Amino acid sequence: MFDANCIFCKIIQGVIPCQAVLRTDSVLAFLDMNPVHPGHTLVVPTAHHVTLMDLPAALGGDLLDALSRVARGIVAATGAHGINLMQNNHPAAGQVVMHAHFHLIPRFDDDGLTLWPQRPYDSPDAMAAMAARINTAIAAA
Repeated sequence: MFDANCIFCKIIQGVIPCQAVLRTDSVLAFLDMNPVHPGHTLVVPTAHHVTLMDLPAALGGDLLDALSRVARGIVAATGAHGINLMQNNHPAAGQVVMHAHFHLIPRFDDDGLTLWPQRPYDSPDAMAAMAARINTAIAAA
């Protein structure tokens, strides 16, 4: 699967150059051109899938293996104290390139980056109700 209008598909096909750090038949990992920190790497399936929800389950093992290997490489190469794995789906969540991809971002103590604000559920009942709604949706899928 290839989308001629997708920048990541063009990178995978070699039409646009990249600094690859890992390439397999099913996954390509390359440095982000605008990194949060040097070493920030994108891990993408070589077949075009738009979001996490579109990825075939059979690809999961290859993706997890690549993510783990690349994360270890980033930490070793950069001396990072930690790493974030981020994945955005649809524009409302910050997805800019409509090809499923994972960000591996090296993190350092006191690097000034923060995660989004969190807040608790209004009550234990509200949390239980949300879990029930999600369980029902999963069962229906």
